[in-house]
Amino acid sequence: MSAIFNFQNLFTVILLLICTCAYIRSLAPSLLDRNKTGLLGIFWKCARNGERKSPYVVACCIVMAFNILFIQ
Repeated sequence: MSAIFNFQNLFTVILLLICTCAYIRSLAPSLLDRNKTGLLGIFWKCARNGERKSPYVVACCIVMAFNILFIQ
């Protein structure tokens, strides 16, 4: 089953995308800042969500990791 049809896998992929974009923006901000619109703007928006909603993203990552490690 692909990640698109399984909500838990889709949520995991979105969390990983947000965390990865925020990390890349912390290393090289100009890489994501020049593409604020269009298709590549999705990565800039994910990085902004990762920065601004950091406590919530961390909480979701911890819950997802616990779920994957101990419940699945």
